[in-house]
Amino acid sequence: MKASPSQKPLTPRERRRSLGFLETNGASWACFLATFQATGSTWHGYIAFRPSHSELSSDEVRTTHIFLENSEAQIHDKARGLGRPLLNGLLDSALHTKTLQKDEPTPLRGQFKALLNTNSAELAGDWLDEHIEISKGELERLRSLYESYRIDQVCHFILLVDADDFGRAVDRILERERIDFRTKDRVQFARIVIDYIESLLPLPDFKSWAQDFLAHPESYRLYTHTLHREGRLP
Repeated sequence: MKASPSQKPLTPRERRRSLGFLETNGASWACFLATFQATGSTWHGYIAFRPSHSELSSDEVRTTHIFLENSEAQIHDKARGLGRPLLNGLLDSALHTKTLQKDEPTPLRGQFKALLNTNSAELAGDWLDEHIEISKGELERLRSLYESYRIDQVCHFILLVDADDFGRAVDRILERERIDFRTKDRVQFARIVIDYIESLLPLPDFKSWAQDFLAHPESYRLYTHTLHREGRLP
């Protein structure tokens, strides 16, 4: 039976897998391989890039359908062979194709998320990526991870708040003094807001956290990976 003219064709169901993150021009981009089955046994694929500070699909840029194979597995194999230089080239090409409105300010909540992610990553060091085990005797390392954990809790809370509501809350915390993230004072203003939010959160003390962390390190690693590497709430 033919579809009526008013019916829209069905959109192929798309599947995605993370290819990690890219750094270009001081910005971090999440990289994804998107695949879908078009007709019969033909599979298509493309690479999508999303700014790490953004949760909006409208901020995403993508390549054309650069993969065309008989199976999804074949596309995965080819994607695994893409090196970082080639992925960076694809990102540059995608950015050139879709002209971004550079004068449009990044949403305030996204700016705080990016700043918190950077601070948390600096404190956590290579613990997340290298699967390094932390012992009870490494107090300084544990304290750094504890500070990273506290920052992550603030980041998690901010992401739970509506973007517009968060902007209004920041205005109230700073008594209507606007944050300009291009000024030298942006970190100082952001620190005021972050410290205020952190003071309201029911966070555990260091001793309680350390005991739980040492007992369940992989749970903390999965939480951090989901929040920062996958860019979504755990």
